[in-house]
Amino acid sequence: GNDPETKKRRLNAEIANGRLAMMAIIGMFFQDGLTGSAWGDWALYTDSPLRAFESELGVQAPLGFWDPIGYTADGDAVAFARRRQTELKHGRIAMLATMGYITPEITGKFPGYLAPSMGLKFQDVPNGLAAISKVPAAGWAQILAYMSFCEISQDQSAGTAAAAGDFGFKVLTSSDPAEKTKKLQAELANGRLAMMAIMGMFFQDGLTGSAWGDWALYTDSPLRAF
Repeated sequence: GNDPETKKRRLNAEIANGRLAMMAIIGMFFQDGLTGSAWGDWALYTDSPLRAFESELGVQAPLGFWDPIGYTADGDAVAFARRRQTELKHGRIAMLATMGYITPEITGKFPGYLAPSMGLKFQDVPNGLAAISKVPAAGWAQILAYMSFCEISQDQSAGTAAAAGDFGFKVLTSSDPAEKTKKLQAELANGRLAMMAIMGMFFQDGLTGSAWGDWALYTDSPLRAF
């Protein structure tokens, strides 16, 4: 039709569908080349090096074993275990960091003083990245000291329980193997989500001035030209 709004909607739909189709055809090319058919069963791709890890924790629907960059293409089990250890550790830190962003916004801050000698109250420390410059150097030293203690207090070399993420904290575990596996899967999934979430909060905080900032405040965005 000649209606400008309808024409605009259809042009936007064309661009969106074109983007989806570009992703789809590349996926078909890969699936066809590796399985022999654009609709081929991935089980036919018997040469895949990923089969060495497809039964590991973290292999979850709908993506299955997802390694788009090919870190595991060589099938190196030692390297996989090291990366899994790192993923688990970063996921746990990201979950704590994400909650650290959210909790003060919902529940408020601790009463009293963070640094009595400086007259600095917890209420005086802003949320998010702005807190970095407000926390005294001695406070950061204590945080780093505790992190170091957590790193060196247990043997985390390959094959140890700590290397697999087990530090003896049994509050959320289960004696039932199936239930324990489900919880370990959930921890990995939540850790992955938290790593994405905290990076999003950092970017939004840095560009708008708040982890919950209005993107309209990011007046320097080059996208405003479009």
